[in-house]
Amino acid sequence: MGNVTHEQMRLYAITDSRWCTDESLEEKVSKALEAGATFLQLRDKNASHEERVSMARRLKAIALRYNIPVVVNDDVLAAVEADADGVHIGQSDMEYSKARQLLGPEKIIGMTTKTVEQAIKAQTLGVDYVGAGAVFTTDTKTDTRTMSKEMLTSITEAIDIPVVAIGGINYDNMDYVKDCGVAGVAVVSAIFAASDVSQAAGQLRKKADELFA
Repeated sequence: MGNVTHEQMRLYAITDSRWCTDESLEEKVSKALEAGATFLQLRDKNASHEERVSMARRLKAIALRYNIPVVVNDDVLAAVEADADGVHIGQSDMEYSKARQLLGPEKIIGMTTKTVEQAIKAQTLGVDYVGAGAVFTTDTKTDTRTMSKEMLTSITEAIDIPVVAIGGINYDNMDYVKDCGVAGVAVVSAIFAASDVSQAAGQLRKKADELFA
């Protein structure tokens, strides 16, 4: 049994501070979690290690109010220092065994996968969930190809741990992954670029419950 449930992957929110011109990231995160986001990843490629630690601590304090897990993207040491709930790593980031050694057995480790082989290997290693994609092209990942429904379904059928679809997903296109076996969707701009974060997150959660319950 892993450290996350399929239900916690239902609406996976990934932060993007570029959209925080009118409100702070903390304000947006608080609204998103209150409105129904079920999981949170702190992702900020441009922040320093110290800035990520500080932000992870602040976001964890917010997420604790809603009993929502918070993981840090890529920066395993920041996750350790902030006592975040875990980390999300890519295929080229710190290897799983090192991350698990640093974090311990109770923390969450998610991994990005693009193929069935990568997903099977991730589960064999002990990863708690995988993010599969990119399903659609996205401005946060300019070097990605889109993933077919067939590939996404093959990944979910090959492993038992939760799979969250990721990459360019929003309210209008999330129906695309309905019958692919995913536990939910990961979104960035669909929440954090919205003029009304509460309304956007609430509508996404309602639709995700209908599609993936």
